[in-house]
Amino acid sequence: MTAALRTVTAKPEPATATRGIVQEHSFSIDVDASPEEVWEVFWYRGNDRPKNKIGTIDILHPGDEVGNGLVRHCTFPVPRFLLSGGVGQSWEWLTEVKLHESWRYDAIGKPLWSRAEGFQRLEDLGDGRTRIHFTERYETFNPWMRRLGLERYVHNRLSRDNDTLLAAIEGGIRWHRKHKVRE
Repeated sequence: MTAALRTVTAKPEPATATRGIVQEHSFSIDVDASPEEVWEVFWYRGNDRPKNKIGTIDILHPGDEVGNGLVRHCTFPVPRFLLSGGVGQSWEWLTEVKLHESWRYDAIGKPLWSRAEGFQRLEDLGDGRTRIHFTERYETFNPWMRRLGLERYVHNRLSRDNDTLLAAIEGGIRWHRKHKVRE
C-alpha cells in the first residue's frame, strides 16, 4: 500500500544569525500521514530499518521506553575542503520526548567542532495529515572556523536541501506502510 505524499508549506526561511554567532534554521513540511506514522519513520529501531541517502544514524544508547535519553551517532555529507573526507559526524542526546508529538536534541559535531540544539514537533492536521516542524540552532566553538566564516557557510549548505529530507521522510512512510502490511 502506498500513498501520494506532498509538501504544501511555504519555502524554508533562510538561516539567520541570532543571539550573536548562532545560526538558526526553521522549516515545516506537510505529509499525508498520521503523527503515529511519521513518528515511526524517525523512531523505528528494528534491524531491518532501511538505509537512507542522507547519512547514517547509529543508536549508542536507546534511552527509556519512549526514547528520552537516547544517544546516537550520525554521519552526513559536508564540503570536502573541511578535510574530513566529505563526512561530518555528530553525537546527539535526545530529551523532552513526547510520544507522537515532539523531541529535542543537543549535539556536538565535527569537523567544525560545533554544538547544536534541535527541536522537532508533529502537528496533527486531521484527515491523516501531519505538519512536521524542524528548528535547529547551531554554532561552532572553534574560533578559527568562525573567523574564516565557515560556520555560516557550512550551516547554510547543510540546511538548504530540505527536499532531500522530505524525500527521505516520504520514502520512510512508504516503507513502514509496506512493512506493516507484511506483518
